[in-house]
Amino acid sequence: MRGINRQSIFEDQEDCERFIQTMQQYKEKSRYEIYAYCLMGNHLHILLKVGTEPLEQIMRRICGSYVYWYNRKYERIGNLFQDRFKSEPVENDVYFLTVLRYIHQNPVKAGILREAKEYQWSSYSEYINKQKLIDTEFALNMFSDKKETAVERFIQYNNELNADLCLEIEEKHRLTDAEARNIIKQKYNLANATDLQKLNIIARNGILKELKGKYGLSIRQIERLTGINRGVVTRV
Repeated sequence: MRGINRQSIFEDQEDCERFIQTMQQYKEKSRYEIYAYCLMGNHLHILLKVGTEPLEQIMRRICGSYVYWYNRKYERIGNLFQDRFKSEPVENDVYFLTVLRYIHQNPVKAGILREAKEYQWSSYSEYINKQKLIDTEFALNMFSDKKETAVERFIQYNNELNADLCLEIEEKHRLTDAEARNIIKQKYNLANATDLQKLNIIARNGILKELKGKYGLSIRQIERLTGINRGVVTRV
């Protein structure tokens, strides 16, 4: 799933925690199994096995519940996700492990950090530490019948250099405040990022849309750099 116009769908820790809680809530109701997930700034990946309900119903439950909560929190209306989710079947063990690794390496390939274990909002840590949401046994048993050996091989496999491509979504490096501030000043010919407040509403909103969509700035980052109220940034 990807945010509409590639906008951020996870602004802070609370948002990520809420989405994970939502997956847990409907996992018990819809009887699906989750093998991997990764929550990125403007998109997410989930590897799951359907249970008593079809995939479309599962995604409607999870995403619908999250959007309702997100819109209330940020005082916005309308869609948050872009179109229907993209999906593909995983039909053999080799590709299953490829998808598993691809999902866990998303933050690494996006340049957010150097190792998958450093990323807080993926399922990687559940395979190493305590299982919470993820059904880890299925994947670990592919590496070994012994838990300790399986975990060691899982770590080795998930950190191998590769060119895995699975429903590839263009990753965007999250701009630092300094980089974003320079773009605002140079691209829009402003002396300071806060000068965006002085523009007329139409010009200001057009720039805000670009900052979210084209450059991938989060709502909080735009608010922080420009001084424009979060509610205004969210509604644009």
